[in-house]
Amino acid sequence: METTDIIGSVAAVLTTVSFIPQAWQTFRTKDVSGISLAMYSIFTTGVLLWLVYAIALGSWPMIFSNCITAPVALAILGMKLRYRNAAASAE
Repeated sequence: METTDIIGSVAAVLTTVSFIPQAWQTFRTKDVSGISLAMYSIFTTGVLLWLVYAIALGSWPMIFSNCITAPVALAILGMKLRYRNAAASAE
């Protein structure tokens, strides 16, 4: 494995794993008040486009990371849409 692939793989793991605590906390608390719908919509679209790009390039570190990041980002976005009115209803 080349040095650039190692760097890319480590970067992919770190950026992918960084989303898991947010997804878990959001799932556990159902508190989405601090999550921007616009940001996660744009971000998730970007991740999906990165995945298409990575597949076109055949870049396994990018394919791997975006195959993991996309569902996590979609889950957070889905929770934002599902629970966004829950906080207002609880008050």
